[in-house]
Amino acid sequence: MELEKNKIYNGDCIELLNQFPADSIACVITDPPYNYEFIGHKWDDDEVKRRTERIKDSSTMVKNIPYGSGLSGGVRNKRWYEKNRKNDLEYMAWCEEWGKGLFRVCKAGSPVAVFNSNRSIAHVQIALEKCGFYTRDILVYRRNSGIPKGLNLQGKLEKLEHPDADKWEGWHSAFRNEWEAVLLVQKPLINNYWETIQETGVGVFKTANKDGSFQSNILENLYSKGKDEKFDHCTVKPLGLIRKLIDTLVPLSESNIILDPFSGSGTTLVAAKDLGFNYVGIEIEKNYIPIIESRLNNFALGLFS
Repeated sequence: MELEKNKIYNGDCIELLNQFPADSIACVITDPPYNYEFIGHKWDDDEVKRRTERIKDSSTMVKNIPYGSGLSGGVRNKRWYEKNRKNDLEYMAWCEEWGKGLFRVCKAGSPVAVFNSNRSIAHVQIALEKCGFYTRDILVYRRNSGIPKGLNLQGKLEKLEHPDADKWEGWHSAFRNEWEAVLLVQKPLINNYWETIQETGVGVFKTANKDGSFQSNILENLYSKGKDEKFDHCTVKPLGLIRKLIDTLVPLSESNIILDPFSGSGTTLVAAKDLGFNYVGIEIEKNYIPIIESRLNNFALGLFS
């Protein structure tokens, strides 16, 4: 298949990546489905809506994340942990499937940035390393705020009218979660950085910030979608964050194509277009294609920044 620049392909990235030309992609920035109970579910728009509808009118603090049903609660017995581990292995195997395609289409030195939860980022890392990628870092995307998750033991005991409830004030089953992981891997170099850059145009990172400071591996103060943007998608990354990643990871060039194999709402593609890059997107859910196209068109018309 001849790769068309600035196009959104509708289909399964595992199948489509095998049809793309080898060594054609300069950088990948993507936000694949996180491991919210991967076993037995097709990650499409219907499945996401099924899960979000279940908690829409509940007291759950987070209502935009597609929660599952079996692994999010229940008795922590041997069977629960076995099911949890099986789920992790299934997820890693799936990541390896699309990771093989990414490795083939990336140029030598190409960086690949993959968002995931802090609990399952290691599973993605192992899968992509098995495909041949070399791990460079795990970046931290620090959100503006975080919320407590898990069990409030004092509250639980108070509901049970347990006499020791007050003794457990401040004890929870998890920390307040205010960051997401961004795995950064790279296709191996051609001998060294300079030789790779001359051959493929990629391989090093722009670490100088506008204020002259050296960029750390913690990304923060990068805000959410514009107030004028309204569309139906449950996990939208901040446009400023993706702009920052692209600007840091790949030099601007006509030959450097940005790929997002899980395009979702299209933020990576919009950011690439904003910065003057050619891009290619893959999205399996047909209902999301109009969202992406609308955002790209609105950007071209200057309706948001």
